[in-house]
Amino acid sequence: METNTRNIHAMKPIMALQPDQALIRVYGDLNDFLPLHARDTWFVRPCRGRETVKNLIETCGVPHPEIGALLIDGRPVDFDTLVQPGVAIEVFPIASAPETPIPLRPPLDDRRFVLDTHLGRLAAYLRMLGYDCLYRNDAHDAELARLAHEERRILLTRDLGLLKRSIVIHGAFVREVIPLRQIVEVMRRFNLTPAPTVFQRCMRCNSLTTPVSKAEIDHLLEPKTRQYFDTFRRCTACGKIYWQGSHYTRMQALLERALQEGERHVARSAKRERFEG
Repeated sequence: METNTRNIHAMKPIMALQPDQALIRVYGDLNDFLPLHARDTWFVRPCRGRETVKNLIETCGVPHPEIGALLIDGRPVDFDTLVQPGVAIEVFPIASAPETPIPLRPPLDDRRFVLDTHLGRLAAYLRMLGYDCLYRNDAHDAELARLAHEERRILLTRDLGLLKRSIVIHGAFVREVIPLRQIVEVMRRFNLTPAPTVFQRCMRCNSLTTPVSKAEIDHLLEPKTRQYFDTFRRCTACGKIYWQGSHYTRMQALLERALQEGERHVARSAKRERFEG
């Protein structure tokens, strides 16, 4: 299988390198992790031939779960390849990585998530969409990394140090800080649409909910809830009761806004690509 290099648009510059140096070029939104002087251009990095390309690129600031493909002198390599002085390294984000015969990580069977302590509202939105999403506001970094690795979950975090942990295979740094923009960002990055279990996952504990008769939970309802609503769901784990009240209407509106914003972004991106092409 030949490498598809259609995304490679920067020729290796002609420049003299010291015996202990390598050239690096980073593409796309991976430039977010670099200092300004190194963005969208080739830059020099010390290289003594004793470290892997994964380690070398991470010392530049780019976390390995964000990387979709690596080329050394135009040849695809994996994370464990030792970097020799004098080579040119190209680093591609997952969204625009060239097709290569060397995948950097195994594919995911489904999209399940684990989130760090900074992303509680995003976790609620993902559960609202119906996605299996682990979150605890007291979870330690080591536990989050372990869960991501052992349960093959996508780690979402605002902590670069956590994302760089070696056992993390799938993950992403969430750029946005406003929760509504965060859910749009994550939906776009992982091509998410509402899951079959949309509005059927407990916002409190992540377990699935099931329909429950009003008679069975009548003694647990507030008077106005009992008076105005007849259809209910109950969490199979924590017992929290849900009904389509004002909170449901607000969540539905929020979800629609996120979907619309995601569609607008796709349209803008397609228009920009046609213009640049």
